[in-house]
Amino acid sequence: MLKPYIHKVHYYETDKMGITHHSNYIRWMEEARADWMEQVGFSYTKMEEMGVFSPVVNIECNFVNTTTFNDEVEIQVNMIQYTGVRLVVEYVMKKQDKVVLTGKSTHCFLNKDYRPSRLKQLCPQFDEILTNLLKKQNS
Repeated sequence: MLKPYIHKVHYYETDKMGITHHSNYIRWMEEARADWMEQVGFSYTKMEEMGVFSPVVNIECNFVNTTTFNDEVEIQVNMIQYTGVRLVVEYVMKKQDKVVLTGKSTHCFLNKDYRPSRLKQLCPQFDEILTNLLKKQNS
């Protein structure tokens, strides 16, 4: 299992009540996903330099508990589906072993002209990494 991403809640991420505003969790998902990609061996920077883009096409968040200024939030990222065309990533955010959010993001792959494409055609290296990771997770 890869190491979780840690995010410390900033004061500006909280609302008037001192609770983290819900929009920030989506940003943290992206931060954690970028970290996850680096850990699996293929960064967003490397992918985009190769002319491959991976926008979010769907996002789900289930808010379970709140966070506040200075809380450390541990974000575990796992790939739950990869078809070559779509990637689904799951997130579990915890504060001191207490779940604060579960979520998923779904991504597609676009070529340099922003047209949907199979990742294997665009970037065989990254396709192989994701395929092998999914096999390892399912075994």
